[in-house]
Parts: sequence; structure tokens; C-alpha cells
Amino acid sequence: MYLLAITPGLGFDRARWGAVLRSGIQGLLIREKALDARALLEAARWCREVAPAVEVWLGGRLDVALAAGTGLHAPEGHPEPDPAWLPLSRPLHAEAQWPARSGCTQLLVSPILPSPGKGEPWGVNRLHRFLDGLPPAGPRILALGGLDPSNVGPLRHARLDGLAAIRAFWSGDPIAAVAGFRSTWGG
Repeated sequence: MYLLAITPGLGFDRARWGAVLRSGIQGLLIREKALDARALLEAARWCREVAPAVEVWLGGRLDVALAAGTGLHAPEGHPEPDPAWLPLSRPLHAEAQWPARSGCTQLLVSPILPSPGKGEPWGVNRLHRFLDGLPPAGPRILALGGLDPSNVGPLRHARLDGLAAIRAFWSGDPIAAVAGFRSTWGG
């Protein structure tokens, strides 16, 4: 199970970020819209130095992702970057987006469960129907939205590679969140 922690947009806090980076996650998506390019580059480089085994993704900043040697998470409305430039992550909010985004490294299917400020949730049945129709190989597929260790068990599917979350990692003990996700997921 791949676990992606998404930063909460509260700025670069080395102590908090370090705790999340060392919690057992496999990826970190830096989504800090208020930080300028220099601060984002410093944060990304620091993350790669502190936790070299953790994949780092930069939200919406191709220039910084290229300079830092990270992947890029291109949100909705972002120009379509060429996946040959760097590892590319995209959101997937509707099944119809699959053909255009199936060449990415990673897709974040969302929102799966009710999540503040997000649209109508997919729910488990819709997610599983979508996953059932996918080829066995392709981009890493992660579920996102309203997920915590208590509710992810029913999401398990052979084509779902893992989970992405914000609050579960940042609102408490990130080590406990990782352990809880793994325990509920079953691996």
C-alpha cells in the first residue's frame, strides 16, 4: 500500500514535515500555494535530503519541480505538461478523464468520501466499477478525499495502489495514522 501525505497549506514547518516524512509514508505532495518559488525549492530539497526514500511531488509548479528534481502534481486547470519531462501526477475527478491522463505516473481519484469543500463523492461502488474497467498495468492509482484509518478497509481493490490524505497525517500523530491505515487496509 502506497501512502501519500499532502501538506495542509500552512507553510514549511521543518518539525511537522520531518515527523510526517519519517512516519512511514512513501510519498509527500507539497501543496503550499502561499510559498514563493524559492521557499518551495528550499522545502522540496530539504525533504529529499531528510527522507531520500520518500517520493516528493510539487503541486502546480513545473519550474520548481524541475529545479528540485521532484515529480509534478498538475491540478485541474494546469496546462498539460509532457509526461516525458518528469514524473507526472494528476487528479481524476471523472471517469471520462482516464484516456487523457492514463499516461501519467500517478492519478489521485477524488473525492472518494465526503470531504470539506469538495464535490460529490465517488463512493466505494463507483470507485470499484471504475477500477474494474482499468487495464492491470498503468499509472499508480490512489484514493483521496475523506479518508482516515477507520474507513479505508472497504476501498481495497487489486487496481488501487494506495491512499492519499491530508488531515489524517497532519492533525495528529502521523506514525499512528500510517499504522492505522496499514492495519485497516490489511497490509
